Amino acid sequence: MKAIETLTTKRLTLALTAALLGIGWTQTSAPHTKPGGYIIERDVEVALTEGGPHNGGGQTVGYSFFKSTPKLSLVFRKRALKPGSAIGYHEQKEDEIYYVLSGRGVMTLDGKAVDVGPGTAILTRPGSSHGLKQVGSDDLVILVNYEQAPK
Repeated sequence: MKAIETLTTKRLTLALTAALLGIGWTQTSAPHTKPGGYIIERDVEVALTEGGPHNGGGQTVGYSFFKSTPKLSLVFRKRALKPGSAIGYHEQKEDEIYYVLSGRGVMTLDGKAVDVGPGTAILTRPGSSHGLKQVGSDDLVILVNYEQAPK
């Protein structure tokens, strides 16, 4: 009798397993999708010494991440403004975000001077005007982000 119960239990277990694998498992599993990939770039790979953008003057180091990536409309840059350098005053054509990582600066927004430092985020909207001047002895290091037409 015990052998029959064991055999029946094994058959039920096998039947249940087959049912779960054959029906329930396939119904709940997600289809396999191809991953989208990723790109990693480092400061040292993209750093470029240049003058202050928009005729700002002085010396800066620009880091244009992912600028050669096809079909990417997002612009993501880091810029280190050396003492005395600036981003020249200019009219904005698209939404642009500045974020201060370190150092100090004075940002002129539609003619009004505003002190900026670490942890300050600034959104400039189309039609506004702005410029940024490094102040103090330390580099002013910022992140800049905006969208452009994909290449």
